Amino acid sequence: MKEVRFDKQNGLPERADFSLEDRRFMQMAIELSIANIDSGGGPFGAVIVRNGKVVAKGANRVVPDNDPTAHAEVVAIRNACRELKTYDLSGCVVYTSCEPCPMCLSALYWAGIERICYANTKRDAAAIDFDDSFIYDQLRLDYDRRSIQCEHFMRNEALEAFRKWEDKVDKVEY
Repeated sequence: MKEVRFDKQNGLPERADFSLEDRRFMQMAIELSIANIDSGGGPFGAVIVRNGKVVAKGANRVVPDNDPTAHAEVVAIRNACRELKTYDLSGCVVYTSCEPCPMCLSALYWAGIERICYANTKRDAAAIDFDDSFIYDQLRLDYDRRSIQCEHFMRNEALEAFRKWEDKVDKVEY
């Protein structure tokens, strides 16, 4: 049974019985997040581990790379996939200095990550103006009520690609 303590500041349960290995990898992610600030990135770092070995690291490079998707977890996923020469990170664990945002959480699921360990919470991030609650709010809305206009058209023409994919005999399913 997992030992959990209640974090009074965030009002959330926090795991208290993590291993020395978990501590070592999380400390790496935290150190990446701290060092990344001096190189122009945001205060976020991530480490991907498989079988007790670091596969890849990533730090937030949104501003230096002019890439809004270059969050620490996404950078780490890209680096891990290159290193392992696969798009499937099954069996991997991510240690990230902050609870993943909606984009990163989705990417971690798509990558097949087995376990997500995080230090700072989304509330901690919001307190320093990295607030993703508006995305969660937008996802709950009908398309016609979202702040970004969503328009659907030319479905029949686009279905050609799906039919072609469906008929492809040598496709790699993912």
